[in-house]
Amino acid sequence: MSPAAARLRRLAALIVKESRQVLRDPSSILIAFILPVVLLLLTGFAISLDASRTRLGLVVEYPTPLARDLAASFHASRYFAVREGRDRRELEQDLVLGRLRGLVVIPALLPADLAAGRAPKVQVIADGVDPNTANFVRNYVQATLATWAARQAAERGGGAAISLHPHFWFNPELQSRNFLVPGAIAIVMTLVGTLLTSLVIAREWERGTMEAMMATPLSTAELLIGKLLPYFLLGLGAMTICLVLALTVFAVPFRGSLGALYALSACFLMPALGQGLLISAVTRNQFLASQLALISGFLPAFLLSGFLYEIGSMPQPIQWFTAIVPARYLIPSLQTVFLTGDLWPMFLPAMGMMLLIGTVFFAIALRRTRKRID
Repeated sequence: MSPAAARLRRLAALIVKESRQVLRDPSSILIAFILPVVLLLLTGFAISLDASRTRLGLVVEYPTPLARDLAASFHASRYFAVREGRDRRELEQDLVLGRLRGLVVIPALLPADLAAGRAPKVQVIADGVDPNTANFVRNYVQATLATWAARQAAERGGGAAISLHPHFWFNPELQSRNFLVPGAIAIVMTLVGTLLTSLVIAREWERGTMEAMMATPLSTAELLIGKLLPYFLLGLGAMTICLVLALTVFAVPFRGSLGALYALSACFLMPALGQGLLISAVTRNQFLASQLALISGFLPAFLLSGFLYEIGSMPQPIQWFTAIVPARYLIPSLQTVFLTGDLWPMFLPAMGMMLLIGTVFFAIALRRTRKRID
């Protein structure tokens, strides 16, 4: 038998062994299939969010003194981080890609309408992917306009109210579930990838079976691939269950493609599995592995990924730290796949970052494992 055939035979035998172990292990089934269902149901039915400071695009069609004065009111607001433009088309793409959460258009006819006693029509376009943020944009834009109009009326001795015309893209009904459920899928995959992998491999270290496998002709790379491939497939299976629940139980729209969804999920499983492997290699203890997986995997994914809290509202050092949280790149991508469609200019950088983080985790884990072999 040739060396290549021998390697493939050893690898196939290890994959079969690991797959059987997964099927015999109740904790693996619990974490991979029962926990995702429970977490998704709780997220879809129980969680409600309040939005905070957000990124706003401001279009001044004609910079008259009145228009500039109104624009200054938005710039002065502590609720918005304003990016200004002269044409709506300059900022629409940023709204589509999630770089802006809303867009306000100050019309060129603002001075003429006020002078004629008509209510100027200020358009507000909000990203309805996050209904809470969309409502925030609408309510605080309306409050800013009302405050400005009242000040103008006091200065001029009378005036007309401004008519607000809001439009919500991607999620017109502003359903919270449409925003929360895709984000919860990323949390589920973090648990399945990081927690399950770290626990199972740490258990093998505790029982001494890992050392026994290292004594076989398997190379380190073959050992890691054989150990992790079943859990990679298990993670995709958990994502599939979540997808079915999202579409059937919660009626979340799905406007993207399955190819994009599975490609994003596969890229995310790389850092998730790599992190679990690294934790197990460092701790070699199930209790410590579970604690580290929750602290370094679940909590950052839950709190620092943009799932619950707007990253732009966090202190700047925390915003820098979120750059190494893989869920930060998966959650907005999943929300876009479900509610907007396939936007590869957004997906490709996110996939690249997830693969980069995964490569770092695997490289460190491989180095640690090699040291233990020596």
